[in-house]
Amino acid sequence: MKRIYSVLAVLLLLCTTAFAQEKTDSLGRAEEAVQTMKIASLEDLIARATIAYEQGNYAQTIADYESLVAAFGSSPELYYNLGNAYFKNKEFAKAILNYERCLIYDPANGDAVANLELANANCVDKIESIQPIIFKQWSDALSNTMSCDTWSILSVIFFLLFVISIFLYFFLRKVAVRKTGFYGGIVSIILCFVCNIYANQQKDRIMSRDYAIVMQPTVTVRSSPAESGTQLFTIHEGLKVKVRSTLSDWSEVELSDGNVGWLPSEAVEKI
Repeated sequence: MKRIYSVLAVLLLLCTTAFAQEKTDSLGRAEEAVQTMKIASLEDLIARATIAYEQGNYAQTIADYESLVAAFGSSPELYYNLGNAYFKNKEFAKAILNYERCLIYDPANGDAVANLELANANCVDKIESIQPIIFKQWSDALSNTMSCDTWSILSVIFFLLFVISIFLYFFLRKVAVRKTGFYGGIVSIILCFVCNIYANQQKDRIMSRDYAIVMQPTVTVRSSPAESGTQLFTIHEGLKVKVRSTLSDWSEVELSDGNVGWLPSEAVEKI
């Protein structure tokens, strides 16, 4: 019996550690941001940015939201509003950048997805992406229905249901209740692992930041990290690329159609 308790305790610890650590890190960053905020309060800047946006003063709106992001850190709401301001100001590459950042933290934000499509429609490059296998598409679509925090919370909930099911199976005598505990435990632990996988996927997206947006009007992609490299093709601002590696002031990027080449690192900004 003691062994059962020990196993359950270890499983609970393993399941909740990553989520608790992430929450702690987020709170620490938030507290540090609040302490360093010297310009104005959060409410004042948001109110000023909102008024400026309603009056069509998008330059002021952008400045206010950039100050908020710099002071208070990453926030899907701030990135979304900043993307809207850049879009209204016809700075589509910056709008795309901030919509993409919003979707990293809140992949289920339908407004950001719709506005991102509108911003992309104003870009020069129309590149057809290589689609993954259908099961990968389904898995990614399911993963993007919720944020990292939500998947983590669900993982903990399903683990607690698993613990309850184990209790029902081992400590109650009624056959019907024990069957419920047995099958409920199997389902709960499977769902717990699935939620953990999706939470880790979302966390990897936040941490890796291996995608970037082209920020210069025209960029020549070369075969090697040097001006003397062979010109492969030309891309334009607003295009999303995957940064595979960096060397000195150059970045090796991969387009959604599989083409690879080198461009100056200053030509792109990481999402």
